[in-house]
Amino acid sequence: MALSDKSRNEAVLKAITANRLRDGEVIFLAPGSGWVERLDDAALFEDAAAETALAAAKAQAEGEQFAVDVYAFDLRVVDGQRVPVKTRERIRALGPTVRIDLGKQAAA
Repeated sequence: MALSDKSRNEAVLKAITANRLRDGEVIFLAPGSGWVERLDDAALFEDAAAETALAAAKAQAEGEQFAVDVYAFDLRVVDGQRVPVKTRERIRALGPTVRIDLGKQAAA
C-alpha cells in the first residue's frame, strides 16, 4: 500500500524507479500502477509493501517492454520534501549536475 507524505517525520521509506525504454527518461512508480516523471508524484512504500510493489512493477515493465532497471530506493520526507538517501538517486530525481538550467531542476 502506498503512503502519503502527511503523517511522516523522517522515517526511511522506499520509492520505485526505472528508465523508460522509449527515451531513457528516469521514471517513478505512481500510486496505482502507472509511472510518473517526478519523484514528488511517486508512490511511497514501507519495506514490506515495497517488495510486493517492486515485484509487480518489474513484471509489468518487462511484460509491456516499457521500462528497464526497475528497483526500489530509500528516501526520507523532510519538511514535506522527498529526499533520496543516496546521491545517485538525488541526481536521477533532478537531472544533470553539470548545468542547472537543464533537466528537472530547471523546472523547479
